Amino acid sequence: MRRMYFLISMLGISVLLSLAATANAQTKPGDGTPSQRLEVMKQKLETIRRSATSSASVLKEEGKDTKDDKDAPDSAISRLRSIEKEASSLQNEVNGLRGKLDRSEKYEMSEVDQLETAVTDLQRRADVVLVETATARANPESNVGKPREVKKKKKFLGIFGGGGNDEFDELIGGVSPGRDRELFIVATREIRKKNFDVGRLLFQTIITTYPDSPYLPMSKLAVADSFFLEGSTSALIQAIAAYQDWLTFFPTHPLADRVVLKIAESEMRQIGLPDRDATRARRAEVRLKALMANYPNSILKPEAEKRLVEVQNNLGSHNLIIANYYYIQSVDQKKGGLKGAQSRYREILDKYPNFGYMDEVLYKLAVTYLVEEETDQAARYFQRIVADYPNSTYVEKSKDQLELIGATVPMPNPDRMNVMPPEDVSFFANFRNQFFGIYPMTIDKNGVLMTKEFDREKFELIDQVIENQGDILTNQIPQALTTVISQRQAPAQAPVQVQP
Repeated sequence: MRRMYFLISMLGISVLLSLAATANAQTKPGDGTPSQRLEVMKQKLETIRRSATSSASVLKEEGKDTKDDKDAPDSAISRLRSIEKEASSLQNEVNGLRGKLDRSEKYEMSEVDQLETAVTDLQRRADVVLVETATARANPESNVGKPREVKKKKKFLGIFGGGGNDEFDELIGGVSPGRDRELFIVATREIRKKNFDVGRLLFQTIITTYPDSPYLPMSKLAVADSFFLEGSTSALIQAIAAYQDWLTFFPTHPLADRVVLKIAESEMRQIGLPDRDATRARRAEVRLKALMANYPNSILKPEAEKRLVEVQNNLGSHNLIIANYYYIQSVDQKKGGLKGAQSRYREILDKYPNFGYMDEVLYKLAVTYLVEEETDQAARYFQRIVADYPNSTYVEKSKDQLELIGATVPMPNPDRMNVMPPEDVSFFANFRNQFFGIYPMTIDKNGVLMTKEFDREKFELIDQVIENQGDILTNQIPQALTTVISQRQAPAQAPVQVQP
């Protein structure tokens, strides 16, 4: 018993710095629209409130909340109740500001920033309180593996509604040997049932209450996975922060390259059409390049390259739209803007060498130089179209221009004979993409440890973590982009005895 209290106390101190860094990493001020930022704050505050309420209720049930404790501001019960009340108060402020947004009432952006700062500070302090009150909530007797009497109660923390039970209340609030493993297993079950809030709360309990647990690294990763699997905009924002937080502490882990890919895919899932804001596409591009640079021997490199081409096609199309605007203004309408068009076209040439509409970029850039009577420069781009894009619709036009200039018409490059223009999108597919703002991309919507759609017949990475009691070995990670290690073996049937 003393050994358990000692471990919780001493190892708890070592994790406090980690928790503080986590709180800072999980909030990136200004990331997302005001509505998205408020939704993220709301979810964080609900998690903080639930954790504090459960922990306080365990102290109450075990009779550890004497009158003296309640009156003492530094007692475990008082500190937990204080966190609970502060979280509720901030929730009211967040809901009030959300109401202003919904009613299109005037508000100051500084109000959102101040609330975000307050939530980050509360999250840091709540994590510290949960670690420091673990000793008070500790029970040397373990109920792991024993039948648990589930008591009915009217409501559990606003999650389950009437007729719920206190199974999770005890799991979250109590501290006992072996409880971290039980929490991990139950949390995994809840995520697979798409009870994301409950599953995250259980994983978070391991992080804040069992700092020495072998399940802690994978619990942090599972929290990130849960946001990614949930897939809403606010969840993806938090997935990016949670994956990045995990990567900060475990940059050399065998799963690190997969985590970087998930960060990139979290950004990619928020990319809109090329005529929209390109911030998410630029961030995804940075992440994919980092994956290829930092993990050059990763089996995921081909997957990253494929996604990079798609992201850069989006960015190239974004620039092409702007360049074409200046092109029409300067070439067709003679209103100026020629340099603006040239700048954008050249940026595509320099940054996105695999851009799908490079032939159009080259042709229009060449035309801008014809307007400026720089025929040598124009001829260079016309020749590149003829040589490197032999199947382009711009080839004949380029040949005509080269003949007018008196420049050499090159032969097609044999290595480029199979380069075809992008396939035309069907009318209905284009209408759907435009209507929903979708830009088609290759995205694996499974997490690092868990699949999006749970299949009992499949043995996933998170099942291996449970079997290994907390971690995963390098030789157990699939040599492909998949979360599934193997198919579960059906139990062997006894041979049928045939009577003579």
